[in-house]
Amino acid sequence: MFFVLFVVLIFVLAGFRVANQYQRGVVFRLGKLQGIRGPGLYWLIPAIEWQRIVDIRTITTSVDQQETITKDNVPVKVTVVIWYSVTDPIKSVIEVVDVGGAVVQVALTSMRNVIGRHTLDDVLKEQERLGTDMRKVIDTATEPWGVKVTRVEMRNVEIPESMQRAMAQEAEALREKRARIIKAEAELEAALKLREAAGLIMENPAGLELRRMQMITEVGAEQNTTTIIMMPSEFVSMAKGIADWTASADAKLVKKQIEKPEL
Repeated sequence: MFFVLFVVLIFVLAGFRVANQYQRGVVFRLGKLQGIRGPGLYWLIPAIEWQRIVDIRTITTSVDQQETITKDNVPVKVTVVIWYSVTDPIKSVIEVVDVGGAVVQVALTSMRNVIGRHTLDDVLKEQERLGTDMRKVIDTATEPWGVKVTRVEMRNVEIPESMQRAMAQEAEALREKRARIIKAEAELEAALKLREAAGLIMENPAGLELRRMQMITEVGAEQNTTTIIMMPSEFVSMAKGIADWTASADAKLVKKQIEKPEL
């Protein structure tokens, strides 16, 4: 009697299982699916029921570096990182043999397809958008397996050295173009300001004298041996008047000689 009780006790104790909070047990009875057990303590019929433990936490997988061709026929080497989790433990067990390996293979195919639809500039500048596109494609393919892909990122993109040199030359040319445009815009703005300043001085000639005095102050502050000879602005006006009168007289004389040529 004691032996029978001991065997029954061993039989009962052998059926107890414990699953952590992040684990689920997919139970089979004689090869037929029974359901999900856990988390916590539960009991299985020894030798008749068995289980597959499934981890439902987020899993990070790095896809090995793969070489693919962009839309503009540039070979690139890309490394992708995938974050996914099992949302349906039953499907992840009965629908696919190795869910982790299946996700990686789908990611490889999706990566080549997505990059092949974009140019090199898109691959380099819009990696976040390409990662979102790959996530949608991978998630659609893995949904029947009970897997949810939460994030896909392109960790590294390598391009040929010849293309790197060409891109460096292009970037240098663009920077030089931008510098020349900025310099031209600065000269245009300075010319406009000078024209406005000249208009103000013409309206009030006293402003020119103030500007001359300021220039003398600036030159004197530099402690150099420059000699400045100042002339009143009236001299400039007088010289301009004399030049205009002389030019007018010469024009009249020439006109008179043309109208009455000497015989």
